[in-house]
Amino acid sequence: MDLTVMTFNLRYNTPDDGDNAWPLRVHRVSRLIADYNPLIIGTQEGYHPMLVELHDRLPGYEWFGAGRFGGEEDEHCAIFYQNERMDILEHGQFWLSETPEEVASKSWDSYFPRVCTWAHCRIKATNQQFMLYNTHLDHASQEARDHGVKVIWDYIVSHHSVNGLPAILMGDLNSFPEHFPIWFLEEETKLAGDGKAWLTNAYTSLHAPAGLTAHSFNGGDVGKPIDYIFVSPEMTIMEASVDRRQIDGGYPSDHYPIIAVLKLA
Repeated sequence: MDLTVMTFNLRYNTPDDGDNAWPLRVHRVSRLIADYNPLIIGTQEGYHPMLVELHDRLPGYEWFGAGRFGGEEDEHCAIFYQNERMDILEHGQFWLSETPEEVASKSWDSYFPRVCTWAHCRIKATNQQFMLYNTHLDHASQEARDHGVKVIWDYIVSHHSVNGLPAILMGDLNSFPEHFPIWFLEEETKLAGDGKAWLTNAYTSLHAPAGLTAHSFNGGDVGKPIDYIFVSPEMTIMEASVDRRQIDGGYPSDHYPIIAVLKLA
């Protein structure tokens, strides 16, 4: 079965963005999402009022995820999904720190507490199940990014050891392809007894470099990505794309959304 997934850094709402402030572009975000009709959207930088407003513009979707300070406070790594097509059997959140179950915890000189939202998903039509992870690594501390991606991997391995399900990891990793978090996910994510990398970067399906994905509302494609989708071996990446369109004369966000079409065996 094919399924379309998207990761999208929404850019938090600040009046400093002027004509690019959230109230003037939320319609662009919802329209772009509707164009793809993805089963899942992993978002970053959404604050609770933004997410509620976006949800109101996305009929057929539900969402979950808490703020990085707990509850509805500050940035969420929220996940939107089509509730008529998919069930969320279980979900949770952990912090990218030395104490990941401690709300609002941070380590390794992380500028903010950083989180990963996860879910155990079931496709209703086929009963196929998989694990989903959505995150946003720290923008300031390389040490926090390097250790944070290992915390995420530990949870992926822990869940897999219990349920053996395929996995999707998506998010804004604040890392270029040559940086440690991407190298780690592409080369060193090895399950016990397996000498091969376990996660595949969706960009490997492209015929050219992915190019810039965070553009500060300036557009363009010259540069390197920091937004990614990774999948486990049970999923085939049919296609991937970076949507660089303007909608109604402006960009939906200061990041481009990343879209992947996956075939779940």
